[in-house]
Amino acid sequence: MTHPRNPAGRPRDPDVDRRIAAAAVELFGRDGWASFSIEAVARRAGVGKASVYLRWKSKEALLAEALTMRLGPISDVDTGTVRGDLVQLVRQLLQQYVGEHGGAVIRLGLEARDIPELAERYDSLARQQILAARAIVHRGIDRGELPASTSVTFLLDALCGGAMNHALTTPPALRAALPETVDDYAERFVDFVLVGVLVDAPAEQ
Repeated sequence: MTHPRNPAGRPRDPDVDRRIAAAAVELFGRDGWASFSIEAVARRAGVGKASVYLRWKSKEALLAEALTMRLGPISDVDTGTVRGDLVQLVRQLLQQYVGEHGGAVIRLGLEARDIPELAERYDSLARQQILAARAIVHRGIDRGELPASTSVTFLLDALCGGAMNHALTTPPALRAALPETVDDYAERFVDFVLVGVLVDAPAEQ
């Protein structure tokens, strides 16, 4: 992780750090990497450009640190049932996509590999999230809640891809209400997908 620099003799102001990080993530989510600059972030945060350069050596380092500060990873939550675990997974994904920093999350997936200092970090985060999601499905298979023949890849493609598609294709007029519907949608969507997985499960003898 690239840490902001702390000039000798000048105490850091955590509020300034938070404002700069929030401005960086907001501008990246709105305009993308091509329009991202230290100057634009400073204006948005209401600080001088020098204040940003005192903390970060480049716009790449600034964005990487800001995303780390503002975005949380997808985690493996063990609720005791595979349905509950998958609902938590979809809920976390939807909260990322429709939350305050949803634009940055989506752009990160599209642009991270082309941004110096961010590609390796994004790949590491993506691997962590994939492993967490796969652990949920494997746990369900081990518990006997899912058929042994369940395709981990297909199941997660359906759930993770469906969550992103729901966030991206909801009409603008309805987007403001999306955060309020996350819990209900996650439960109904997981139930819908699991029907297709369980319908071919062999009956108990």
